[in-house]
Amino acid sequence: MDDTPFRPFETVLPLDAALAELQNATHGADDGELFVERRRSEALTFDDGRLKSASYDAAEGFGLRAVRGDVAGYAHSTELTLAALKRAGETARLAVGDGGGTLSEAPRASNRRPYTEADPIGGVPFPVKIDTLREIDAFSRGLDSRVVQVSAMLAASLQEVEILRPDGVRVRDVRPMTRLNVSVIVEQGGRRETGTAGGGGRIGLDGLIDPVDWQAKAKEALRIALVNLDAEAAPAGVMEVALGPGWPGILLHEAVGHGLEGDFNRKGTSAFAGLMGQQVAARGVTVVDDGTLPDRRGSIAVDDEGTPSSRTVLIEDGMLTGFMQDRQNARLMGVAPTGNGRRQSYAHKPMPRMTNTIMLGGEANPADLVADIKDGIWAVGFGGGQVDITNGKFVFSCTEAYRVKNGKVGAPVKGATLIGDGPNALKRIRGLGNDMALDPGLGNCGKDGQWVPVGVGQPTVLIDGLTVGGSAT
Repeated sequence: MDDTPFRPFETVLPLDAALAELQNATHGADDGELFVERRRSEALTFDDGRLKSASYDAAEGFGLRAVRGDVAGYAHSTELTLAALKRAGETARLAVGDGGGTLSEAPRASNRRPYTEADPIGGVPFPVKIDTLREIDAFSRGLDSRVVQVSAMLAASLQEVEILRPDGVRVRDVRPMTRLNVSVIVEQGGRRETGTAGGGGRIGLDGLIDPVDWQAKAKEALRIALVNLDAEAAPAGVMEVALGPGWPGILLHEAVGHGLEGDFNRKGTSAFAGLMGQQVAARGVTVVDDGTLPDRRGSIAVDDEGTPSSRTVLIEDGMLTGFMQDRQNARLMGVAPTGNGRRQSYAHKPMPRMTNTIMLGGEANPADLVADIKDGIWAVGFGGGQVDITNGKFVFSCTEAYRVKNGKVGAPVKGATLIGDGPNALKRIRGLGNDMALDPGLGNCGKDGQWVPVGVGQPTVLIDGLTVGGSAT
């Protein structure tokens, strides 16, 4: 297992020679960088009473980019040699052509560290990890006689990056990530249902293998499974919907967040394009993207262009006030970058991406918001979903939801989907709870074939009318 510390430029490539190749590739460009990455990851899965899989992966490489106007030349390699760097520079140089651009200033320096640099993989002995998964399995099965299957997954990774700019500025970041998931299947009267709970963040494994933490996750997974065991067929139609706090913010992330990324707005393909300074949500609604939160899954000290992470207000009291920006789109739109230039790996070029996207809380008692529903559902948990960026239309499946009539919470419902569009949903919000919460550390976000870790958060939100797709009328 490769657990040696990160090797900076001077121990991988001669710094002066690497800088010369980068400067040649970006001569006459507006921007560019050399991004070097080393990543290690480990994942263990315990299923059906035994260790089902154990994987370890290590990868390293570089990506070189030259940017001029709205064009970017990008080349990458797993070969950390001057020969490979020279070939990459010649390829990226094609985007610059005869040049004529003025190199943008380097990002400002930052010493903010929202998470540890400690390696989570080597922080806990391998046998301890396996023993923990075995204990989770036994504990979960002992909680209820109806439990017939348990699956537990423990994962950890460490990403180390260094960014070199043509002016010689260097930025380094070390990003840990851990996660623990527990899933249980219960059976009663021939009916089987599943419940899953989990979470993590940019933290060590010590907290996740603490029995206090994983026992709570196991109990929550069982609770969800038992709720679904009693669930009735979901209704269908346009009705009031209350979204629970925390993880249900994934609907906000997909239906609204992508539409507030700079590239879609610069190109005019977002439903929010051209609406800066206008009311796009109900009064009282404030949405921020904050990559500076300590230890959160979506947090980053600096983005993948070297810009320090920040807290960006996107919507304030219902008014559109900002977009999430990388360096290229910010320059083309005449605004400052916000530290949202992210990439999946050295093999991908950066683009505007969310970090932790959050709707701030209001003043209402959450119970009062649910009690204000005349005919609708209370959606507490969410699974997968889809969204069309151009119009914000979304479809999301609920993993835990309840029927509400005349303010009374009734039976849980199964098979409910929420259908609507982000801009209209924002304007239909009629209540915000005082219980704003962050998700437990679950999210991954996909865009243009790239996946990055993200976080979400919100309070209880009451929306006055969404289409609920179900199996009952």
